[in-house]
Amino acid sequence: MAKVEILLPSMGEGVIEATITKFLVNIGDHVEEDDSLVEVATDKVDSEIPAPEAGTIKELILKEGDIPKVGELLLILETETEEPEPNRPEVLKEVEKVTFEAVAEPDNSQDSQEIVQSTSGTDKRTPSGKFLSPLVRKMIKEEGISVNKLDEIEGSGSNGRITKADILQLLDGQEPASLSEHLITDTVPQTIPKEKKAEPAPAKSQEPVYARADEEIVEMDRMRKLIAEHMVQSKKTSPHVTSFVEADVTNLVAWRNKVKDVFFIKEKQKITFTPLFIEATAKALRDFPMVNVSVDGSHIIVKKKINIGMATALPSGNLIVPVIKNADEKNLLGLAKSVNDLAKRARGNKLIPNEITGGTFTITNFGSFQNITGTPIINQPEAAILGVGAIVKKPAVIETPMGDSIGIRHKMILSLSYDHRVVDGALGGMFLKRVADYLEQFDSSRTF
Repeated sequence: MAKVEILLPSMGEGVIEATITKFLVNIGDHVEEDDSLVEVATDKVDSEIPAPEAGTIKELILKEGDIPKVGELLLILETETEEPEPNRPEVLKEVEKVTFEAVAEPDNSQDSQEIVQSTSGTDKRTPSGKFLSPLVRKMIKEEGISVNKLDEIEGSGSNGRITKADILQLLDGQEPASLSEHLITDTVPQTIPKEKKAEPAPAKSQEPVYARADEEIVEMDRMRKLIAEHMVQSKKTSPHVTSFVEADVTNLVAWRNKVKDVFFIKEKQKITFTPLFIEATAKALRDFPMVNVSVDGSHIIVKKKINIGMATALPSGNLIVPVIKNADEKNLLGLAKSVNDLAKRARGNKLIPNEITGGTFTITNFGSFQNITGTPIINQPEAAILGVGAIVKKPAVIETPMGDSIGIRHKMILSLSYDHRVVDGALGGMFLKRVADYLEQFDSSRTF
């Protein structure tokens, strides 16, 4: 019999702890591989931690409501595998290494779902005995890399350990980026955790809250509290400025109405306006890279990747922002699939931490609720957010070589809130106008 220590895995960029919301097993329960063991919640997403292999629950180390840090022991699973008791200090050292990689490397592979465990065996080492972390094992499995091939690699980790960077170098044949490059290209301002000055906790009211006969007191749920804190912090951090522009999207609407049924039949996907907005925004971000930035003190961090978040309303009334990574590299079909998939799983609480982190720019669609415009709050640490209003039929002046005329056009108002520390009115205005231009100049004869 072997004991497997289930630790809190890396939960995404900058996340160092999580709250245990519910244990899904009891002592003595038998579980199969990939069965969910415990639900945890961070300030970004709720997630379930699965069993790395079949076994029996031996011990629950913590209790519901506890807030463990990444790498902390949650429970012990007893398996049939004949293996010695793990060396806990070595396990924690390995967890720290994998967690650092998750924070420091900008491509954000889905390491947040890996369970760092204390098992060892031939499948966890190369033929020569080099240790392979759960993250590395996942990557070589997905990429079809032979374990024997790894013995040819001189690992860059401690004691020659093969790291995520080594695998990426093997795949693309390039030298791994230096630490200074990570600091410039990563999607969070602080890629290496920095000591933060302790901030005093907000004063809590000493007096109980009473409701009158015609009032009802409703306690905020956990997510609403986090959203409230995030919004207040954003306004404290960034001096917000909002610009507006009206776009004529008649061609875009006509194209979408023409192809939506064929698109669904052929691709088994709905074509909404959202992927079209994302496509135009990604193009504009390539044209104006200084909008695709974040701020770290007196430094501007220019993002080389265009990762666009889409604010999504949940059935609970709360909000979450799944992120489409490398949006500028996807065609319209790829964007439509990503939008539909992320929106569906967001509403079903099925997103993983990696899918709501790493954003460089956000779009929020007021038009979903027939609002014509709004002044959105920046999703920190980004520098700008685009608000998309409802598409409305309006009489408009149409300029032609034969003279002006009045016609019915589809119009929408775009709003851009931006951080005035780094985006001035000229840059913000030009960027917003460029998004509108891409939408107005949409080729209604294009194929998908």
